[in-house]
Amino acid sequence: MALEMRVLQANEWDVWYDHLELAFGGVPDSPAERKLYKSLTETDRSLGVWDGETCVGSAGAFTFRLSVPGGALVPAAGVTTVGVSPTHRRRGVLTSMMRRQLDDIRAGGEPIAVLTASDPAIYGRFGYGTATYAMAVDIDTTRVRLSVPPGTDDVRLRLVDPEKALADCERVYAGLVAGRPGMPARQPGWERQGLLDPPAMRDGASPLKCVVAEAPDGEVVGYARYRVKPDWDQSGSAGKVSVLQVEALEPAAYAALWRYFFGIDLTWRVQAYGRPVDDPVLHLVSDIRRVQARQRDALHVRLVDLPAALRARAYGTGLDVVMQVEDAFCPWNEGRWRLTAEAGGPVACTRSDAPADLELSVRELGSAYLGGITLTSLAAAGRVRELRPGALAAASRAFGADVAPWLPHGF
Repeated sequence: MALEMRVLQANEWDVWYDHLELAFGGVPDSPAERKLYKSLTETDRSLGVWDGETCVGSAGAFTFRLSVPGGALVPAAGVTTVGVSPTHRRRGVLTSMMRRQLDDIRAGGEPIAVLTASDPAIYGRFGYGTATYAMAVDIDTTRVRLSVPPGTDDVRLRLVDPEKALADCERVYAGLVAGRPGMPARQPGWERQGLLDPPAMRDGASPLKCVVAEAPDGEVVGYARYRVKPDWDQSGSAGKVSVLQVEALEPAAYAALWRYFFGIDLTWRVQAYGRPVDDPVLHLVSDIRRVQARQRDALHVRLVDLPAALRARAYGTGLDVVMQVEDAFCPWNEGRWRLTAEAGGPVACTRSDAPADLELSVRELGSAYLGGITLTSLAAAGRVRELRPGALAAASRAFGADVAPWLPHGF
């Protein structure tokens, strides 16, 4: 029987999502997770591949606005729910979904697509490049102290119900988006994701807790969500604090929240996940060697409309470069492009017949797009070729960002 790809209908969602759970190992989500993701699913942007009445492939997209260097919020398709049943591998199902999806994204006028990859080796062939990394830290609080900035003692901390504090936390988050590339402006409904707290997610730890940081005038300027896992060994208490989110609008509030974690009774470790690689906590600790830090890929970026995407962001220095771009999967991007920009000012990107200064694929442009991966490092790996001396260094400086790009949550 021939396979059929079609846009998801609302009454097919449960079967479609059952397939997705199977593709990711067969462990069902909790009712709360399932309810949330059903409410967030944009069915008109979701594809299913069917073998008769059986769903064997899925792919979807969320409508996002993503912060880019310069602070603009750029329309972006958040690619998600991609999976193929093990019975239907190597039959072109994934490629056909990626083809349809990128065509639809282009037709809808979104210049970029983004995703988080369960297997990062898969998506490079479709033009996605790793653009951000996330850091996990594990800190021995019996060996490490914090050096906090002036004003930290003036910050008031309050333990609050996570649900009741949601509006204040979202105001803090919204105030940070434009200042760090890679952060999505949260669309309605996405604020609920940070409150998910099924027992299966706790690994024996406490229910979700929330602490807010207030300025002397009472304004909430920071928040953190965390869990505590009590434990004991022969020497006594050995509990740990698992930090899920910690955000603040000012350094004193940020330091106060971290100092709070260090002071929780009966614990000696603080673990935080999914942090930016330039997290300020690395500069607060007294002994960086006692901080176990590791990185992994996070957001992958694909330029769907190359000139529109490159025009949408700002550049740190003036730039005039001609790039020969390879893009076999989206051939409308392929060819020679001239990118000109004033530092923080107007940007133009047009077709060009001039000799190329750089040669690269759309995958490398996706990696460099948010400013966290340098073109010079990609060139050192042989993935960017300099054709005019000096062009590589100039372009790499211009594409850079002041802070590391960061995706604060998955999708």
